Amino acid sequence: MEEKLEEGLALRVQVFRETGQVRPEVAEFVEGELLGLTRAGLPVSEETAGMLTSHLMMALDRLLGGESLEDPDAHGHMAEELAGHPGAVRLARQISRRAEETLGTGPLPDAETGYLALHLAVLAQRPAAAGHSAPDTTLDGTAVRQNGDQP
Repeated sequence: MEEKLEEGLALRVQVFRETGQVRPEVAEFVEGELLGLTRAGLPVSEETAGMLTSHLMMALDRLLGGESLEDPDAHGHMAEELAGHPGAVRLARQISRRAEETLGTGPLPDAETGYLALHLAVLAQRPAAAGHSAPDTTLDGTAVRQNGDQP
């Protein structure tokens, strides 16, 4: 059975891809990451992950285009916000590393990784997706696994 994103989220990715707002490889990478989050039991849908999807696609595309993503003012504030969500930070860093390896981007700057972690922390606080138990969605433990054994 072929894995698919929730319809609304799939449409969002398709629009970004077909309108040329992001490179096709960026859309493909983000789609794969979203499917991994879905397999891990996180409630990935247009409602819960639409902004995460747009933010990640645009950040990666800008990074591939050589644009600066630095936001020095954001890091201190985000560190406070994310102090209670180390699993979300860890997962955001892992996604950043996979993007670097897969797309050939440089590393996401700390502020962009922080924004991604904020999105993931909010996503993890949503009720678990149907068919998945709550422990699979724990970002602040070690239970979330996606893309094989790489959370």
